[in-house]
Amino acid sequence: MQNDIALFSELCDVLFEAETNQPVAKPISTSELYQQLDLSLNNDGIIDNDLKNILKDIIKSTPKTASKSFFNQLFGGRVGKATLGDLLAVLFNNSMYTYKVAGPQVGIEKQVLKNICALADYSSDSDGALAPGGSMSNMMALIMARDYKNESIRAEGLSKKMTLYTSAASHYSISKNAALTGIGRNQVRLIETNSNGKMLTEHLDKIIQKDINDGFEPFFVNATAGTTVLGAFDDIEAISKVCEKHKLWLHVDGAYCGGVIFSEKYKHLIKGLKHSDSFSVNAHKMLGTPLSCSIIVTQNKEQLHHSFSNEADYLYQTDGDDFNLGKTSLQCGRRNDALKFWTLWKSVGTKGLEKIVDKQFEMANIARDYIKEHKDYILYSFNDSISVCFNYKGIPANELCTALYENSELMVGFGKFQENEFVRMVTINTVLEKEDILSFFKTLEAFVSTHMLNLSAS
Repeated sequence: MQNDIALFSELCDVLFEAETNQPVAKPISTSELYQQLDLSLNNDGIIDNDLKNILKDIIKSTPKTASKSFFNQLFGGRVGKATLGDLLAVLFNNSMYTYKVAGPQVGIEKQVLKNICALADYSSDSDGALAPGGSMSNMMALIMARDYKNESIRAEGLSKKMTLYTSAASHYSISKNAALTGIGRNQVRLIETNSNGKMLTEHLDKIIQKDINDGFEPFFVNATAGTTVLGAFDDIEAISKVCEKHKLWLHVDGAYCGGVIFSEKYKHLIKGLKHSDSFSVNAHKMLGTPLSCSIIVTQNKEQLHHSFSNEADYLYQTDGDDFNLGKTSLQCGRRNDALKFWTLWKSVGTKGLEKIVDKQFEMANIARDYIKEHKDYILYSFNDSISVCFNYKGIPANELCTALYENSELMVGFGKFQENEFVRMVTINTVLEKEDILSFFKTLEAFVSTHMLNLSAS
């Protein structure tokens, strides 16, 4: 094992050097992947030196999500203390379903959940769980809401068409989860939004009332704290009043930007969160924790246990339900995703996490200001968002982003809202500084000047 740790350290040096010298890895086409890299699995093993060389080749060809040229996804960067916690979790190799096999790691997870509940202004008897991603956090919320509306569903299954509500700009997992949980995609009502992608509360109320009149059973509303494309925040306070009126479960999907609960400056964006029934946040997004670290909390602790507990004598043999986390989890066997977030939080404190969140908005402001000051750009995004959406010189966004990727210049994606398609520059990467934002634009402009002027609409 010590030799493998030494090899790991050597490979880390290779990765760090690659991130500096070639921050955007040269992509390998799918048709050439197995020719360019030895990914084969054979009857006989190979010696360590050969394995090391293959791993080096793989490292050099793998996208560098912690480089300063990565603006592509809703995560990025690398925070040392969080990475340390993740590596320790791998070495411990605990499963988090019982206190017997996880010990103090259960206490660590429970402490994280307790503090998230407090930051969300939830009641002191609230609870939560960690899930294998934001989509699964949303599924857990949907299941709790379904069972809360009709407690017989767990045993008997659906007997009536139930309807749920989310904005047209929300995450695709809402419709996917409706299919997976027996609700059905056709029972998902997509609520209209304003020009920023923010749910229109009046339309929500109207559609709920129509479904009631038509004999459906509404049960769940999903509000979004940071829509996937534009990064908009739904008006939670206004939506909560509609939910209270119709007695519906309100979930706030904060996978992308729920981390604003740590910021005194930006937590107003989720005003009214305390009126929600459940709330999810991904620490691997705004908070810089390695993938994945998805958290869901609820003010209805009893419902969490009711929806996800199942007796198993071979598993739950010691301690009480509060410390046997399998009783409130979507999974049975589950890796320790809390430790990496705990080591980060413990090392920098709540104020340190606040700085991480505030800096992302600062980077977005720098990017928006640059776009506004240069006439060749069109800005589609707005203040209080860390998704900076724009077009440059009329060049189709999908062609520009693909060309930047294929030529190893920048990793950035494109998005679409209503009739507009644009470059979506995400400033969530924790290693970014002002000079990296400005470098992004200079790199883009130089690339277009050299390679793509013929595609300009001008």
